[in-house]
Amino acid sequence: MRSRSYRPMLAVDAEGPFSSDDWTFEVKWDGIRAISYVDREVSVRTRNDNEVIGKFPELATLSDLAPGTVLDGEIVTMDRGRPDIQQLFERLQKVRSIDLEYISRQSPVTYVVFDILEVSGKTVIDLPIEERRKILAGAVKEGPNVVIARFVPGRGEDYYKAAVAAGLEGIMAKKNGSRYEPGVRSGNWQKIKEVKTCDCVVFGYTGGNGRRSGSFGALILGLFDNENPVYIGKAGTGFSDADLEKFSTLFSDLETGASPLPGVERPDEVTWLRPEMVVEIGYHSVTKEGRLRMPRFIRVRSDKSPEESTIAQIRPEPIHEYREKRDFRVTPEPPGSGTGSGTKRIFVVQEHHARRLHYDLRLEHEGVLKSWAVPKGVPEEPGEKRLAVETEDHPIEYGSFEGTIPAGEYGAGTVSIWDKGLYEVMEWTEKTIEVVLAGKRLKGRYVLVRFRRAGMNQWLLFKAPE
Repeated sequence: MRSRSYRPMLAVDAEGPFSSDDWTFEVKWDGIRAISYVDREVSVRTRNDNEVIGKFPELATLSDLAPGTVLDGEIVTMDRGRPDIQQLFERLQKVRSIDLEYISRQSPVTYVVFDILEVSGKTVIDLPIEERRKILAGAVKEGPNVVIARFVPGRGEDYYKAAVAAGLEGIMAKKNGSRYEPGVRSGNWQKIKEVKTCDCVVFGYTGGNGRRSGSFGALILGLFDNENPVYIGKAGTGFSDADLEKFSTLFSDLETGASPLPGVERPDEVTWLRPEMVVEIGYHSVTKEGRLRMPRFIRVRSDKSPEESTIAQIRPEPIHEYREKRDFRVTPEPPGSGTGSGTKRIFVVQEHHARRLHYDLRLEHEGVLKSWAVPKGVPEEPGEKRLAVETEDHPIEYGSFEGTIPAGEYGAGTVSIWDKGLYEVMEWTEKTIEVVLAGKRLKGRYVLVRFRRAGMNQWLLFKAPE
């Protein structure tokens, strides 16, 4: 019986292929993600925690090949040298054991193991990824249906070109020294794919015209921001004739009279569906309005639940850069998990004795602390102007942080709170930020003006006359 459960660590989309000695690369397999718990019995569970060992009986060999482990990997099946995820989905639909036994002999799956979370009852997720790979190599024996992923250090661009040329989906980049973050979509893991993809929920469809007059025109797509559905666009291309016929059947069981998705253009032309179907959509980029650019249907994802289809897939993590720069096993700084305080926004000024003394001004905005380093301190008298250098966004929890960042870490030195309080926004644009501070030391109207002549992240900070 397993002592703990793990949610899989998730990756963000990379901007493109890159090479770096700080990263290691591996093939991105187009299969079903699964965490395996190997004890006297073998339990293989998908991302939405469904047990699938019965669907893939050949993976029972894990009990001999990797006893006493918890493994993370991808279940794949190959067709003419390339992964064929459709075969996997079809197998998930089979219910008769005689069918599954036949398929497992004719088209056996391979479990590609790329990480280890537990060995001999001890969790290893806090160890650096390099150490976990060494443990993985010693704890797992390869067999006909179980292999260990191959890791390539540094040369991500060459590896990406080779993977795409071989007809593979792309590669994964994983940062050296990183820990395993269960359930977190982390910038320490990045997907490098020829086409960006997003798992979207189908909220409805529009009517078809011409050749598709008997079917549908486009799928109405959304993602969840916490529990709130967010409209991200329509997908009307990428469908085969078989897809059109299949969707028409699926739609009839999901139709609802209510509109479950706000913000859709011409909602009266939409046939609304209960948000229960997940599809994978390829796209080029995301517009400023949060819509997918050039969306194209790829396939139905019956292995994923609507709740997994979150806005985080297309919205960068607000404090990604902050987390990238820090090793939270060493620094006492908060990793960040909270949200904004609501209508009353906080500000904080922290005195930072790093290589050079400076002061950090932080303003709560859109769920993070927008931050500036002010070398000479925040002015207290009207007319004084100070250079303020914009830095990475910090988590809200940083507003209460005081302590010493160890030598060798980013920003090493002692941090203390110089002033703290609430503030109101008068104006917040790309060029100008005007706020009214209500702290113990700082009170009144302050203005930040972008100073592009001095550099991209340079601002001028001054206290406005009363």
